Amino acid sequence: MSAPVTPAGGAVPAAEAAPVLRLEGVRKAFGDTTVLDGIDLDVARDEVVALIGASGSGKSTLLRTVNLLETIDDGRITLDGTDISDPRVRVDAVRARIGVVFQHFNLFPHMTVLENVSLASRHVLHQPRREAEQRALELLERVGLGDKARSYPDRLSGGQQQRVAIARALAPRPAVLLLDEITSALDPELVGEVLDLVRTLKEVGTTILMATHEMAFARDVADRVVFLDAGRVAEQGPPAQLFTAPRTERARDFLARFTA
Repeated sequence: MSAPVTPAGGAVPAAEAAPVLRLEGVRKAFGDTTVLDGIDLDVARDEVVALIGASGSGKSTLLRTVNLLETIDDGRITLDGTDISDPRVRVDAVRARIGVVFQHFNLFPHMTVLENVSLASRHVLHQPRREAEQRALELLERVGLGDKARSYPDRLSGGQQQRVAIARALAPRPAVLLLDEITSALDPELVGEVLDLVRTLKEVGTTILMATHEMAFARDVADRVVFLDAGRVAEQGPPAQLFTAPRTERARDFLARFTA
């Protein structure tokens, strides 16, 4: 398994290399179709890892296995050293430590923005309403939506709704944040505001594993890029290396579509 790398491509010292998230030999099939075929992947603390690859390469399924939305067929997933793929694990407790934002916002339309963001803190972490709402208000200010706390989702733009979804995912102070193609459902003019927020989260030291088709964004923001092909890690490395001099033919062919 490859050691984590710094943004400049150097190896992380052994004392700092304990990953927040580790996938070892992870396999997942749907019927006769193998979607994840022996995935080995580490995500270090405060690292931003971007998953790229063609549709069907396994990006979203990988994220869904980490969040226990899909049960793996083989291998192991650990979060801060705890085996979360053990069938005896408390799923709700694990999910409280993993923030996730999907392509679609999945906000509750009958709840205000404040209620949406504070929901997990109140009902999963059992925080008092006042404490949960204070945390939610702080996050809404951070994502530039403090003035929308009492609004309902249908009064917000798509970009604003996605920023609310990110604030909601951050509310329980997760160990890792999973982002699954979070700009794919947005109009082009709204993509920038969401990606700018992810840049800000990186700057403050958020551990992020994201699937994205935004190649320029992955190149500029990720510490490491992982190219998936047919459910396998075909290549990974610092963005400067992978985007300018990919080692595998499959990665070269894939990236050529975005540079032609």
